[in-house]
Amino acid sequence: MALEQAERAAEQGEVPVGAIVVCDGELVAAGHNLTITNNDPSAHAEIVALRLAGQRLGNYRLPACDLYVTLEPCAMCVGALVHARLRNLYYAADDPKAGAVVSALSLMDASHFNHRIHHQGGVLAEPAAELLRGFFRRRR
Repeated sequence: MALEQAERAAEQGEVPVGAIVVCDGELVAAGHNLTITNNDPSAHAEIVALRLAGQRLGNYRLPACDLYVTLEPCAMCVGALVHARLRNLYYAADDPKAGAVVSALSLMDASHFNHRIHHQGGVLAEPAAELLRGFFRRRR
């Protein structure tokens, strides 16, 4: 489902990143990059999905929820995930330039955060990476 969201982003001319929030096994929210569409630098797929999940659940804290995203989150998104108190993060492709989970930074392991999120990368990494490669190939 996150990959489908990434495809929607690409169709809109956005960088193809998609995210879904699942709480206790139920899909609660889905989102994709909308930074260009909304003229909003914070409208990353993760933030869009978190906002919808918070609204639908009536709480900004999501401790029974997991986020699935097609690209390793950046520093802004990691901060939002920690503040949301997510349980798990599953991401597809690593982001060597801006990834803040394990690639460019390791913020999830920072001792100063008051909440720890279990994280796992590489989930459907190749299809997610190919979406990104194809998108940027076409733009060049």
